[in-house]
Amino acid sequence: MIKVANLCKSYGSQVLFDDVSFNINPRERIGLVGRNGHGKTTLFRLLLKREEPDSGIISISKNYRIGHLDQHIHFTKATVLDEACLGLPAGHEHDGWRAETILFGLGFSKEDMTRPPGEFSGGFQVRLNLAKVLVSDPDLLMLDEPTNYLDIVSIRWLTKFLRAWPRELMLITHDRGFMDSVTTHTIGIHRQSVRKIEGGPEKFYDQILQEEEIYEKTRLNDEKRRKEVEVFIRRFRAKARLANMVQSRIKTLAKKEKREKLEKIKTIEFGFNVAPFPAKVLMDVDDVAFTYDRDLPLLFEGVKLTIGKNDRIGIVGKNGKGKSTLLRILAQRLQPVAGQVRMHSLVSPGYFGQTNVAELDLKKTIEEEIMSANVECTQQRARDIAGTMMFTGDNALKKISVLSGGERSRVLLGKILIAPCNLLLLDEPSNHLDMESCDSLLAALDSFDGAVVLVTHNEMFLNALVERLIVFDRGRVLMYEGGYQDFLNDVGWENEEIESAKIDDDTNHRSTKSTLPDKKSLRKARAEIIQQRSQRLSPLQKRVQKLESEIEICETERNQINQLLIEASTNNDGPAIATLVKKDRELKARVEGLYDELTSATDEYEQMARKFDERLNRVET
Repeated sequence: MIKVANLCKSYGSQVLFDDVSFNINPRERIGLVGRNGHGKTTLFRLLLKREEPDSGIISISKNYRIGHLDQHIHFTKATVLDEACLGLPAGHEHDGWRAETILFGLGFSKEDMTRPPGEFSGGFQVRLNLAKVLVSDPDLLMLDEPTNYLDIVSIRWLTKFLRAWPRELMLITHDRGFMDSVTTHTIGIHRQSVRKIEGGPEKFYDQILQEEEIYEKTRLNDEKRRKEVEVFIRRFRAKARLANMVQSRIKTLAKKEKREKLEKIKTIEFGFNVAPFPAKVLMDVDDVAFTYDRDLPLLFEGVKLTIGKNDRIGIVGKNGKGKSTLLRILAQRLQPVAGQVRMHSLVSPGYFGQTNVAELDLKKTIEEEIMSANVECTQQRARDIAGTMMFTGDNALKKISVLSGGERSRVLLGKILIAPCNLLLLDEPSNHLDMESCDSLLAALDSFDGAVVLVTHNEMFLNALVERLIVFDRGRVLMYEGGYQDFLNDVGWENEEIESAKIDDDTNHRSTKSTLPDKKSLRKARAEIIQQRSQRLSPLQKRVQKLESEIEICETERNQINQLLIEASTNNDGPAIATLVKKDRELKARVEGLYDELTSATDEYEQMARKFDERLNRVET
């Protein structure tokens, strides 16, 4: 157990913590929240004894083991598996199957077990560090942004792992959904104080909001009362018969503590600059394929997609399968090796990519970079956008060269905000944002009057925003017409069915393998039928919806004509009556024809849906 008492920590004039106290009790899984720069990582470093507090005490029980995800990369073993086994606790050095299980869950393959750690990307090297921490089985597991280098399948595995964690956990993450799903308590850093509550971050911020509303109302009432007392003192100070009363008021005023107005806490406020778009379709993607090396197999192929003017499309899947590459093709930063991408001439795309940071001019200031995104942008408007991105005042005059990676990402987002666009192509835009800024981004994307194509591993974004999916799974690209939860229910991730079956033959998990081929073929067959069902039924469904909309418009117009007929009849307006009757007959004939088309389209839709359902039933039985 850990006890923190009267902790204070400052850097120069910046106070992070002032007289902070809290305990970490047995089996508590704690989410640590607070805005970027308010001290979350510093608190971690204090608990790990990597920094010393200015004052206060951090008391840790004897023999209490803390495991921490270290971003520093240093490997000493020849293979991934041997390196992961270094994390095994004393007495379990030969339990390699534990390390294998965790490595598989984090996205390593069986072939990866014998590869040198240095051959992997930086993201997978951090995953290896995470595996070493998880396998060490500590008393307190401390994770700072563990999902940043994980794909969506690995995040889902880690969520299940942490839900079953039997001891203490402390977690920093910008992913609200991930935190809500694994934590039992919240420690929040707010205005140099730290508070711990039972429940999630939403409950914490609700409490803070209520308390600050009460504080502000009390402050205004106190201010009003203070002014009234000051007026009384000035008015009657010279009157001898009221001298005692005046002195009493003066003493009361002196004793009463003046409440200072709460300083406004800055947060990123997103608002995209929408460019008008008169057509229905922004882009057609026809049978696109791509590879970086023509001597190697294709990274992906057969991608077909139509992007409508208000679509919300999510691109999801494991890392390294081509999600970011496909987004770059849609943004016309790469050319496909086969197929075509046809973009409407009036499309104004806003593209945020993982490699775009390198395109920033290191010699320019933040203000200059933002202005370069729109020729009509004034200096004041650029300053406003810079302020929105948390670069207030003269901070907007900082050179790009001195900014951190997260700050440069915010500059890129600022450039997208200033440029008029009607198609947003975003690759993990939330990675360098805190939880509050992620909420602001989600709200802005939801209200954006244009199309959004989003690569993300954040399931909260997917569930709240996305209506269609491009899924990289099972070695191919699946187009799914529906939301993310529907995809999980209908298709699901291949890895979640077979992850336990990937354990080596010499472990205790061999029994899982015997059922793998049937399950795998079943899921593959289901996925193919569901994809065909979606592709065949989607045009019919749109046809039915269009006919229903046209019928509704005609019926509304007939109701209006009926009202006009009543008025014309009251006024004995013969010519108007004749014109209205003729128009009503035409509309009636039109409605009858539309109903015939609707009946035919509905019957075709239901028959086809029934056939696909029968095929699904045959596969599953």
